[in-house]
Amino acid sequence: MEWHQITYFQTVAKMQHITQAAEQLAISQPALSRSIAKLEDELGVKLFNRKGRNIYLNRYGEMFLKRVEQAIKQIEIGTQEVLQDIHPESGTINLAFLPSLGMSFVPDILSTYRSEFPNVKFLLHQTSNQEIFSQVKSGKVDLALFSLLEDDEDLIWEPLMTEELFLIVSKNHWLAEYDEVDLKMIENEPFISFREGYGLRTILHNFCLEAGLAPDIVFEGEDIGTVSGLVSANLGVSIVPNIEVLKKTKVKMIHVKKPICNRKIGIAHLKDGYLSPVTKNFIQYVQGFVHNK
Repeated sequence: MEWHQITYFQTVAKMQHITQAAEQLAISQPALSRSIAKLEDELGVKLFNRKGRNIYLNRYGEMFLKRVEQAIKQIEIGTQEVLQDIHPESGTINLAFLPSLGMSFVPDILSTYRSEFPNVKFLLHQTSNQEIFSQVKSGKVDLALFSLLEDDEDLIWEPLMTEELFLIVSKNHWLAEYDEVDLKMIENEPFISFREGYGLRTILHNFCLEAGLAPDIVFEGEDIGTVSGLVSANLGVSIVPNIEVLKKTKVKMIHVKKPICNRKIGIAHLKDGYLSPVTKNFIQYVQGFVHNK
């Protein structure tokens, strides 16, 4: 059973005249008659009684028409819902991002964006780099803001900004006297890292390798707030991006001059996935926001 058979049936049922229905549907009368006959064959029951050029629904046809009209109404509703959900001024965007970006970067973007497009809705997901990668690959989210640690042919990842990472130590730590250091200076310090699956874990590991370090990892955290809390308690040192929450902790942020410590944040989506008009509009907005900032 095909969709055009359903709509043809509905038109004939309302007009009760094959020729007039064919004219309204802009098809030939024989083609319309064949479509109705095929529908009846597939259902295994006659839907019309025929009298001359006119045809009339029998009780089976009336029963079927009732359900057909309900189905068509639901499809019309579904169509409107989909069109509204992709509309550039009233659609919905499924966005994943790193927890650290939720401190200020993402809220700043959403605040200014919503001032221009107040009816656009967002479904937000904060999680690890690895989980974000999986969500984009599987199509569970439309867009993602994260660090791409390795190229992937299924994704389009466009860099937005380079974010400096700082060594953080307790304010009463001996390194707190420095404003900049070589990373080699933490060689004998206990290190607080992030759990496996978090992009910063891989990034910090690579920094240490470049500096010739094998850090003594004593704690592993899931978020920068926890890591900085452990550092402020003088339980170790760590490397994190500069986020607002650090200003309220008892840590000293120190510039690392060697090796250069930074990470690239980009916006990503599935290469062959569908990008709705509202999603495309938001991508352009984010790119312009970062450029102007």
